[in-house]
Amino acid sequence: MAKAVTPEEAQALMAEGHTYVDVRSEPEFEAGHPAGAVNVPLSNMGPGGLEPNADFMSVMERAFPKDAKLVIGCKTGGRSRRAAAMLEAAGYATLTDMVAGFAGARDAFGRPNPGWSQKGLPVETGAPPGTSYADVKKR
Repeated sequence: MAKAVTPEEAQALMAEGHTYVDVRSEPEFEAGHPAGAVNVPLSNMGPGGLEPNADFMSVMERAFPKDAKLVIGCKTGGRSRRAAAMLEAAGYATLTDMVAGFAGARDAFGRPNPGWSQKGLPVETGAPPGTSYADVKKR
């Protein structure tokens, strides 16, 4: 099972060389994401809302070896948990799940669990070269 980490722990892992994979949709990623993150959406925006990205696993397996050190994050923690479980089932060994996500979440008791953006950690907008889903697909 992927280790659950706080935004601060995720930032420390990134400083040690882990790659932050933001599994939110491309518009969400471009609106703001952890500085240095790459985008591989678990879901894409469709006419009826978010729809599963059928290419998620194939893109991840092409872009990242099974021994890659990955931090998985999303908006509030749900998509990253699903993505981490899928990657673990595919044989990825060094996975961490940033549980509060970018925007924050609430715990089982309804208490706020601040996310990356609420913690004042470094944020980028747009898709700097090499970080967009289109760029990751080319790896």
